[in-house]
Amino acid sequence: MSSPQKPQKPQKPLLSAENWTAAAPAHHVTLLTKDGCHLCADARTVVAAACRDTGSEFSEVDITTDAALLRDYAHVIPVVFVDGVPWDQLRIDERRLRDVLG
Repeated sequence: MSSPQKPQKPQKPLLSAENWTAAAPAHHVTLLTKDGCHLCADARTVVAAACRDTGSEFSEVDITTDAALLRDYAHVIPVVFVDGVPWDQLRIDERRLRDVLG
């Protein structure tokens, strides 16, 4: 019989003075990019604005920091994931993104 695993400590307190009344983000959007990519710069502007306006979280990941990401996405960046699901790549359509983030 194995001993029970210790629960992992949350990264942030569940309730704190700064976030206890804040609404949960509508969606989480991840943008895969790399330095020197002009399409990535364009996508960053589109995605950041759409996330800000819809209350969605936004994070950006540089594919050159992870060998698997670099292997899988080097020729198709930028890539947008919405809630962990690949959603769009290369030229990101702002209207379509705003529709899905609703």
